[in-house]
Amino acid sequence: MIGRLRGIIIDKQPPEVLIEVNGVGYEVSMPMTCFYELPDNGQEAIILTHFVVREDAQLLYGFNNQRERALFRELIKVNGVGPKLALAILSGMSASQFVAAVEQGEIKTLVKLPGVGTKTAERLIVEMKDRLKRFDSELLNYVQEHNTVNHTISDSTLQNQVENEAISALITLGYKPQEASKIINRVLKPDMNCETLIKEALKSAL
Repeated sequence: MIGRLRGIIIDKQPPEVLIEVNGVGYEVSMPMTCFYELPDNGQEAIILTHFVVREDAQLLYGFNNQRERALFRELIKVNGVGPKLALAILSGMSASQFVAAVEQGEIKTLVKLPGVGTKTAERLIVEMKDRLKRFDSELLNYVQEHNTVNHTISDSTLQNQVENEAISALITLGYKPQEASKIINRVLKPDMNCETLIKEALKSAL
């Protein structure tokens, strides 16, 4: 199993990052809450990974620390929650926000996440409450801090590219195209980079 990668960031197309390790490029899907913290292209990064093998694909999911990966691994144990849905859940809210939603039984908050219906939200609350009891208090009190790269939009062409990339990222996370476009247009402001735009869009969707 591939559990950790240390290499150079070659490309970032949210929610995926391409990291080169000893001449080999690994495509890694990351929750947006983790993606925000990645360094710029050309810089070194360390990513903890969860390796998924399917009949038709081998997939890597990446995280910035042990807590995030541990929470992802607990999520995919819940009936009806696969890696893609777990990725969407952890993209839509931080680890601390998810823990709070489960602890307080906030079904209305969870169903706002793409792919999470009422039944899935109920299962998440019932099953994750028990699982979270096994986590240490450090996770339960964990507060995710997001670092945003401050690049500005210089012209309309670049702005359109940023908007399209953000919409594409939301679709990858499970939103329908029309819904993704609507959310992005609602929060889009001048001088926003792609990561900030996605972050604000996901925040507004809750």
